Amino acid sequence: MLLLGGLLLCQACSSFMRQPIQPTQARLGEETQGTITLKSLPAPKDPIVVAVYKFRDQTGQYKPSENGTSWSTAVTQGATTILVKALEDSGWFVPIERENVSNLLNERKIIRSSRKQFNQGNDNAVSSLPALLYAGVILEGGIISYDANVITGGAGLRYFGAGGSNQYRQDRVTVYLRAVSTSNGKVLKTVYTSKTILSQAVDVGLFRFVRFGRLMEAEMGFTYNEPSEMAVTEAIEKAVLSLIVEGIEDNLWSLKEARQIVHKTILDYKKEREQIPQTDMFGRSLNNRRRKLSIDAGTANLLYNGDYPNPLLRTGAEIGLTYSSSPYLGWSLQYGISEMSAEKFYRSDVSYLEGGLTYRFLPFDVITPVATAGVGLMTENIQSRFDYSGDFYTKAHLGMGLEYMLNDYIGFRLTADYNYLFSDAIDQVEQGKYNDFYWRGNIGFRFYLGDKVSSKRKFEYKRER
Repeated sequence: MLLLGGLLLCQACSSFMRQPIQPTQARLGEETQGTITLKSLPAPKDPIVVAVYKFRDQTGQYKPSENGTSWSTAVTQGATTILVKALEDSGWFVPIERENVSNLLNERKIIRSSRKQFNQGNDNAVSSLPALLYAGVILEGGIISYDANVITGGAGLRYFGAGGSNQYRQDRVTVYLRAVSTSNGKVLKTVYTSKTILSQAVDVGLFRFVRFGRLMEAEMGFTYNEPSEMAVTEAIEKAVLSLIVEGIEDNLWSLKEARQIVHKTILDYKKEREQIPQTDMFGRSLNNRRRKLSIDAGTANLLYNGDYPNPLLRTGAEIGLTYSSSPYLGWSLQYGISEMSAEKFYRSDVSYLEGGLTYRFLPFDVITPVATAGVGLMTENIQSRFDYSGDFYTKAHLGMGLEYMLNDYIGFRLTADYNYLFSDAIDQVEQGKYNDFYWRGNIGFRFYLGDKVSSKRKFEYKRER
């Protein structure tokens, strides 16, 4: 029954894994989303005759390999053909043959020679060929970079011989395209686009003794590699779209109907362009989620480590105020009351006031690691929780944590830090060569107020007409 169940599971997953079990017939090439977008553009007033001599791979990059050197190139060497097709699909350009123009000229020579030979003695015969089209614009550029392993990662879990894992990798290809006037050599417009290439592997396995002398082992998985040729095609098509829209705005070429300037494809492009300054290379928004001022409230869990043995973890409360001068950096002032205690002989109510810095590693993400550091004062509350008649002790702290934004105004934070006292007398015992210290854990909320912190990447899109 177990074997039958395994076979049924494999059968159920076979359609998902798309295992090839027989040869397939040739099919038409897939259309990318970029092809569909280009074909949806409004018509031009007059199509532009363009020449593409060479649009080549300029990266010199070879395909990444884990098993030694690979002499296969990372990206296609036929980018010129892809660009010519994208120009045709757009309907805005009339591409003329220039990549192999010598072949064309040789063939025209053969035609003229043949006509001259067969038309000897016939003065009325026409042996000349029509003139070749010439381009008003030359398109130059190429595939400028291929960055392998821009992001790598994965996750896995295995327990008692059963488990699975997931691994992924992202590469990135970048394309530059420029239009050059053939009349004066002026570079009319330069655009660039990029596309990520995803590779992913998933596997599940079981390795277990079902009974004495009987070992069962099962494995299942799949790997997906996004075709680099499709990624290059999308990047080139995006570059052609960008060249068309940017050229319309710069009056390099015109729409057949001026009112089509509000066409959805053009408006979508402009909206995407406006978001570029606030978007990183992975498509994540750089709009800071956190505001300038925040009020903190949470617990203050202290674990004393001093001259008395067997310390106990005690819980108190902490409030604070944080001002963020940038998306990454915040200045904080904290006040807390709690207790430090050992299993025997020592228990003391304490309070502290401290100032410090908070550094957010991923300020534009919902969840970010944070690092904290600062200095402060601590005192024993001898008579009551709010009695500050005792001695004050200076201290410094250093810690790490996480902050998760529940919404635009409330964040949940979890931090732990090490607090070093510049004295060995807070527990009224001075023993040994090391000062007293304690560990602190905070669980609480951060309530954000005011305006959002301005990102460092301020941008205002302006264009001279």
